[in-house]
Amino acid sequence: MGEFLHGKVVAVTGAGRGIGRAVALACAAEGAKVVVNDYGVAMDGSTPTSEVADAVVKEIQAAGGEAVAVADDVSMMAGGERIVSTAVDTFGRLDGAVCVAGILRERMLFNMAEEEWDAVIATHLKGTFTVFRAASALMRRQGHGTLIGFTSGNHAGSVSQANYSAAKGGIISLVRSAALGLHKYGVTANCVAPVARTRMSANVPMELKEIGEPEDVAALVVYLLSEQARETTGQVYTVAGPKIAVWAQPRELRAVHAAGPGADGVSWTPQRIAEVLPGSVGSDPMPMLAQLEAMAAAAAAKQRPNA
Repeated sequence: MGEFLHGKVVAVTGAGRGIGRAVALACAAEGAKVVVNDYGVAMDGSTPTSEVADAVVKEIQAAGGEAVAVADDVSMMAGGERIVSTAVDTFGRLDGAVCVAGILRERMLFNMAEEEWDAVIATHLKGTFTVFRAASALMRRQGHGTLIGFTSGNHAGSVSQANYSAAKGGIISLVRSAALGLHKYGVTANCVAPVARTRMSANVPMELKEIGEPEDVAALVVYLLSEQARETTGQVYTVAGPKIAVWAQPRELRAVHAAGPGADGVSWTPQRIAEVLPGSVGSDPMPMLAQLEAMAAAAAAKQRPNA
């Protein structure tokens, strides 16, 4: 076993399968005691079972590590609280909380049902909040700790997963808020946007040119949980196989200022904006939109009869 997380206690949600499982195993392999949380649901949110969390605990124990299973639903406040309390009751502390749990309800926006929206937001966004809420209170008292949320490149927009995209964008804002609010207490917060082969990525409708394995993602998470990353906070990292990238912080690109209030006392009218905004401020192109247009053009070209 390694020593990267020696003496630490880490809780991982969604740890029964895929990336969450890889993270739990990697943390244990690097010396951490692990709380393995998984409600045991299928990708569509159905059929909960605690067996998957128990199975990962057995894997960790068989390798000589220490772990305990918690099968609670992270979309409920009691679930997030129980994950943290289990860590304290079993191992005496909690040094890191990693929120991987998620489900998919893929649907075009104009066809999406309320339940499909609510379930995805509850599992991803609220599920991160419930754990962060309980963990941050403890870590504030401890004077140290690390929170890690899981987002996706889809936070920049999605064709048929508006619910998932909205949740992942919300997680980034939650992580940045945690980084700002908890910095003075010695607590860090970061986000990971993985691109890895899992049961979720298998359903992505377009080819992923950059993709790795869950173990690639787990290695980055272990680093962010370690003492070597104590000064890293408020960041969003993508890991896709051999590539690790950092996302830019939100910032203004360009601005224009009105010469002053007009005769009506206001700085802007629709006509004044039309005269200056396109040439002075413009817009920031959406890479995904350009990609979709290129795909549509290629598909149309294939359908044209030969001249």
